[in-house]
Amino acid sequence: MFDLLVKGGTLPDGRMADIAVSGDRIAEVAPKIDAEAREVIDATGDLVAPPFVDPHFHMDATLSYGLPRVNASGTLLEGISLWGELRDLATVDEMVERALRYCDWAVSMGLLAVRSHVDTTPDHLNTVTAMLEVREKVKPYLDLQLVAFPQDGLYRAPTGRDNVIRALDMGVDVVGGIPHFERTMQDGAASVRDLCEIAAERGLPIDLHCDETDDPHSRHVETLAYEVQRLGLGGRATGSHLTSMHSMDNYYVSKLLPLIAEAGVAAIPNPLINIVLQGRHDTFPKRRGLTRVKEMQALGIDVGWGQDCVLDPWYSLGTADMLDVAFMGLHVAQMTHPDEMARCFTMVTETNAKIIGLDGYGLAKGCTASLVVLDAADPTEAVRLRPSRLAVVSKGKVVSRSARGDGSLTIPGRPEAVRRRRGG
Repeated sequence: MFDLLVKGGTLPDGRMADIAVSGDRIAEVAPKIDAEAREVIDATGDLVAPPFVDPHFHMDATLSYGLPRVNASGTLLEGISLWGELRDLATVDEMVERALRYCDWAVSMGLLAVRSHVDTTPDHLNTVTAMLEVREKVKPYLDLQLVAFPQDGLYRAPTGRDNVIRALDMGVDVVGGIPHFERTMQDGAASVRDLCEIAAERGLPIDLHCDETDDPHSRHVETLAYEVQRLGLGGRATGSHLTSMHSMDNYYVSKLLPLIAEAGVAAIPNPLINIVLQGRHDTFPKRRGLTRVKEMQALGIDVGWGQDCVLDPWYSLGTADMLDVAFMGLHVAQMTHPDEMARCFTMVTETNAKIIGLDGYGLAKGCTASLVVLDAADPTEAVRLRPSRLAVVSKGKVVSRSARGDGSLTIPGRPEAVRRRRGG
């Protein structure tokens, strides 16, 4: 007898299949499984997908919008300044409570893996202490990776480098950085080199906030690609944001992108946040700041969508829904071909899982039994509707359920029920 049986679902590749679960693993995937199970989920006509994955988030700051006050200018720099005040006011318990509340939201949306950058600037490292506690608390149902992130700069902050090392020694998983926030371009390049060497020495992944600026001369991703290739970090290195590429000279980009591809550096644009924060100094035409997504994908670079922020000093909205992220990314990157729309769904599932190195991910026999049943027929419809998560299964257990998103009408001569699904 199986512990769980998901019947009749449509997989992202279009196959219809039953999925049987024993313990925390997928035991069988087949067109039809005739067997007893302790629990059965009828997914007939619904999309069954592996869980959503967010490869770029800031959980130490989440759900803190308005503290200590609202970001009046809406700029990245004012957000950093506000957070600089808040991180010294917030207690460990407060950060844990906010993060756990956000994780509840995430689970309800089928988001079961998150890579979160954790600010290592303050010497007290309360941010790190809090997020390590959260990682342990959510471990049974949500995979949380932590990045040692020197928000005020590896060298610009007096103890920036020392605190990154301390955080890694405390058990943080990934090396982070912010080279464009250093005092000079030279310091930024040096920080990339230093951080890559730290990652290589410790055998850790590296994920840098890289060139999150409208300045087309911010080109630290070039240094990242060089250092990753020199040190053999390909496949575990990521450049996040890369918004300066939006403004770069096309000839330079024609040289840059092959170097990124050759080095094996992945890219994580964050469309909700990038288009809100960038272009704030422009009149018109006003730049939107999203990096060159389709151009990178055409060269085989792994590009995933990240959420970045929810209700914090940088972003006043958000719901922990990675389909919101994919929906916005689709529009801003103009990914409207049917293949591109479907790819936007893959970017917040399989691609993101690959970028953060998530073990046991997928809907195949032997994979971790984590999946989501969506009120949609296929991946493109899921991006269009951002539909209800009818059931969320994490590591073999049903952790969330939602009702269908049908509406009702009381109009003579029209149907009583309204479904926004195709054919509904």
